[in-house]
Amino acid sequence: METNSIAIDGPAGAGKSTLSRRVARRFGLIYVDTGALYRCVGLFALRNNVASRDEIGVARLLPDIRVEMKYDSEGIQRMLLCSEDVTEAIRLPEASVYASDVSAMPAVRDYLLSTQREMADKYDVIMDGRDIGTVILPSAGLKVFLTADPEIRARRRYLELLNRGIKTSFEDVFSEMISRDKNDSERAAAPLRVADDAIMLDTTALSFDDSFFALCELISGRFSL
Repeated sequence: METNSIAIDGPAGAGKSTLSRRVARRFGLIYVDTGALYRCVGLFALRNNVASRDEIGVARLLPDIRVEMKYDSEGIQRMLLCSEDVTEAIRLPEASVYASDVSAMPAVRDYLLSTQREMADKYDVIMDGRDIGTVILPSAGLKVFLTADPEIRARRRYLELLNRGIKTSFEDVFSEMISRDKNDSERAAAPLRVADDAIMLDTTALSFDDSFFALCELISGRFSL
């Protein structure tokens, strides 16, 4: 059975996950948050006292890591790490730093590649990350590069963390975002870049609803969903 796949790439805080979840509900797609997979690996390394940039140490942990994606009754993706629900834990600031560092490691990317592609082979998916359209799903039916001004992205992420009860400062979030942008764009393994056939969607001046409708319009124009 032929499946439909939508690749959403972009920097941290661009709204990829929030928009993709809502789009998935709108069109009846399976939402795959690939960043959550890397966050799980990062959290496992953090909990095992392995430095975030210790490639040899992280590679040694991979055989012991069991990452699963489950979907609750509302279709929300839940992340299980060795059978523990870590959906909230992987969003903590320290876990975000680890996720950025381990995602640059070829061994980690190879470890998770088949998991991501298998989802797209089985289901109609919307998948977001940093290299979906360039590496994971190069033949995706629609590729969108979602972006926004760094300060706007940091403000959105800061408010998201506050809503989750996570205490932090805007300055710390902004600093982490700039650092992550640099790491994601300059890493040797699958750096963040715009796929040649991707459509750019800048949400700097758009509300969430406006961004959602713009993305839906792109999808409706490409697929019969």
